[in-house]
Amino acid sequence: MITVHPQYLTLTKLLDGRLFRIPEYQRAYSWTSRERQDLFGDIEKVHDQGQDVGHFMAAVVCLRREKQTLGTDEFHVLEVVDGQQRLTTLIILLNTIKRALSRRDRAETKLARELSELLVKVEGDELLLLQTNHDSSHYFATFLRKDTSPESASATTLADREILRAIEDCEAFIQRWTTSGESLSSLAALLKNRLFFLLHEIDDEQTVYTVFEVLNSRGLDVSWLDRLKSILMGTAFELKNANVEGLVKDLHTVWRDIYRVIGLRQGLSTEALRFAATLYVTDTPNRPLSERDAVAVLRGATRTAKELREVAGWLFHVTEACDTVIGNQRLNAVTPISQARLLATAIHLREDMSPEQREQLLSRWEKVSFRIYGLMGKDARTGVGNYVRLAWRVINEGLPVEAIDEALVEIGEDYPIEEAVDCLRGTDCYYGWEAELRYFMFRYEEHLSREQELNFSNEQWEKIWMVSPSESIEHIWARSGGSDQSRNRLGNLVLLPPMLNSTLQDKPAREKAASYRKTGLLIAGEVADVIDSAGWKPKSIKEREARLIEWAADEWAD
Repeated sequence: MITVHPQYLTLTKLLDGRLFRIPEYQRAYSWTSRERQDLFGDIEKVHDQGQDVGHFMAAVVCLRREKQTLGTDEFHVLEVVDGQQRLTTLIILLNTIKRALSRRDRAETKLARELSELLVKVEGDELLLLQTNHDSSHYFATFLRKDTSPESASATTLADREILRAIEDCEAFIQRWTTSGESLSSLAALLKNRLFFLLHEIDDEQTVYTVFEVLNSRGLDVSWLDRLKSILMGTAFELKNANVEGLVKDLHTVWRDIYRVIGLRQGLSTEALRFAATLYVTDTPNRPLSERDAVAVLRGATRTAKELREVAGWLFHVTEACDTVIGNQRLNAVTPISQARLLATAIHLREDMSPEQREQLLSRWEKVSFRIYGLMGKDARTGVGNYVRLAWRVINEGLPVEAIDEALVEIGEDYPIEEAVDCLRGTDCYYGWEAELRYFMFRYEEHLSREQELNFSNEQWEKIWMVSPSESIEHIWARSGGSDQSRNRLGNLVLLPPMLNSTLQDKPAREKAASYRKTGLLIAGEVADVIDSAGWKPKSIKEREARLIEWAADEWAD
C-alpha cells in the first residue's frame, strides 16, 4: 500500500528550503507563448478578484534526493518529474521582476535582494534554486546569475529558443503590468502568496511514476510522449526477476537522448511517437496511429526488460530519423502530410542502404509527394493507405531499394505530371500556397545554379527558410496594381530575403530590378533581366509562368 501525503503550498512555501533539479531524462523546457500567456492570464485574474482570492496552479511531483547544506542553511534537493514547465516559467518571471526593480527605491531594493538570495544561493557558489536540463547554451543559468540574455532569434535549438522567448514574454508581461499602474512589488507579493501548488514529495522513484500516472489519468495537460515515458518507467519497477536498477539506468539514458533530440524541433515529439508505433505494429497498418493509440501499442509491447529496452531504443532511432527529415529544409518543405513524412522517415531508418541508394529513394519520394500534395493540392485523405503500408513494409519486410522505388512510382501513377502542372496554369499560386511556393522557388534556384554551373550555397536562402513564407514572397507587379488574375499568378511571384518585399511594396517593377540583383538570388536576377530588357507587363507574367511550368513538368516527372 503506497501512502503519499501531498502538501498544499503557496509559491513561497514551495520554494522555501528546497533546491529543484530537472534531470536529463525529463523533457527540456518546451512551453510556448500560448502556455505562458495562459499563465499570465491566470495571474491577472487573481489580481482582479481581490486580495482574499488565491489560485491553484498545478501539481508538482518530485523525487526527494539528498539534503544539501549551504552555509548555515539546509535544503531538500528535489528532482522534478512533473510541473517543471510552470515552475521554470515562474522562476524566470521572478528573476525578470528582480531585474526590473528600481535600486533607487529602498523597498524595491530590499525586494530585489530577497529575490536574488532566493534564486541564486551565493553561499553555495552561486547554486541555482532551479537547475534545468538540456541547457546547452546556459541561457537559463546565465539569466539567473548575471541578469543577461541574448535575443531569442539567436537560439539554434527549440529548447534554447523557448527559454529566451520566455524571458522576452515575461518582460512584456511586466511592462503591461506596470503600464496599468500596478507596482512590481504587488506582482511579486501575488506570485509568492496567492498562487498555490500541490506538492508530491516522494522518496522512491517507483512511487513517483505511479503518482504521475494517477494524476495524468485525470486529464491533466501532459504530452503523450511524457505519459509513455512514465508508463515504461513504472513498468520497469514492477518487473520480477530483473535487474531493475540497471534497467532504470538504461531507460534514463535513452530518454535523456530522446529529449535532447526533441529539444531541437517544434512538433518532433508528436511525429516521432506516432511514427514509432505505426512502424512497430505486428499487422500492416492502413493509417498513421494517433498519439493515444501509439502509447497503447508501445505500452502493450513492453512486458519484459528486453522489450522495454527494445521499445525505448526504437523510439530513439525513430526520433533521430524524424529529426533528420525535419532538419533537412528541403525534405521538410515537401509536404506536411503525415503519411508521406512517415515514408521518408522509414527510408532514413533503413541502415542497410548506402547514402546513394537513400538519396535515390528520397528523390523519388520528393517527386511523387510534391506532385500529389504540392502541385495538385491533394489533402491528407489522399494516398493514406499506400504510403503507410509501403513505409511499414520498408521496415518490417526489408524491401530492396528497387522494390521501394517501383512502389513509389506506382503511388504516383494516378497523379500524372501533366495534370499536376495544369493546376498551376493561370491560377492563384499565392493564397494558401505560400509554403509550397517557397519550396518550388527553392528548387528552381537549385536548377538555375546547376544550369550556370554554380555551387548552390546562398546565405539569403538560409534567411528565407527561417521565417514564414509570406514574409519573403514578392509580387513583382505590386499587389495594389494590376488585375487579380495577373498579380497572384506563378509568373508574377518571386522569393526575396525576409521583409525586403515590404520595403519595395508598391514600387513599379523597373524601380525594383536593382534591388532584385543585389540579393544575389538567381531567381530574382532572372526577373531583373526581363524587367531591364522589356519591362514588366502581363505578357511577361504569362511567359515566365510558361517557363516555370515547363521546368516543373520535367522536374517532378517520374
